[in-house]
Amino acid sequence: MVKVKHDPERQGLYWIELDGKKLPATRSLAPDVSVYGEQIVKIDDIEYRVWDPYRSKLAAAILKGLDRFPLKPGYRVLYLGASTGTTVSHVSDIVGDDGMVFAIEVSCRVARELLERVAKHRRNVIPVVEDARRPDNYGFVFGKVDLEYCDIAQPDQTEIAIANAKKYVKRDGDLLLVVKSRSIDVVRAPEEVIRGEANRLSDSGFEVLQIVDLEPYDRDHAMIHARLPP
Repeated sequence: MVKVKHDPERQGLYWIELDGKKLPATRSLAPDVSVYGEQIVKIDDIEYRVWDPYRSKLAAAILKGLDRFPLKPGYRVLYLGASTGTTVSHVSDIVGDDGMVFAIEVSCRVARELLERVAKHRRNVIPVVEDARRPDNYGFVFGKVDLEYCDIAQPDQTEIAIANAKKYVKRDGDLLLVVKSRSIDVVRAPEEVIRGEANRLSDSGFEVLQIVDLEPYDRDHAMIHARLPP
């Protein structure tokens, strides 16, 4: 028998017990639509989407002990590096109809998949085809956001995240930065690279709350949770 339980400390997050495993899930905002072949569980006419940690670094971070979950229903999110929308779709589920996800993706080809798989089925996802290095060009982003999520494989990924946060994230808002150490430096040890990026955030005025190693789901990757000062 499949069991679904709401996470009491993380609004919008559920846990599903399948085959003896406890996996994160979100309640689907677009029933009967599969985004990336994820397993769908329907209980009492409510559809839940199992959140695959091997396909989503945010799911991996949750399973690896991300302490403070900076997402809630109604939140506004700036998502850099949206790709085809795997994680975007789960973020969309969580923030719900009262929230908004501004999904920035530089590749037109990939953005078309994001549109077809996710945005056309969800009113709270606005795809923006633009380079994250040029935050002044995001004409669709209005007002301040509660959270910036940055997943970009570039040597200057932290600088890109900082520039966007300072322009769009509200005071006391959050940043989730995926650090891909091999995209920054292939010579230094991943742990050293990740610490260096955390120090960059601290030097720029962010409070670094937690660094989450994403092994075994993503090798040489970490998630940094940081917050802007109030």
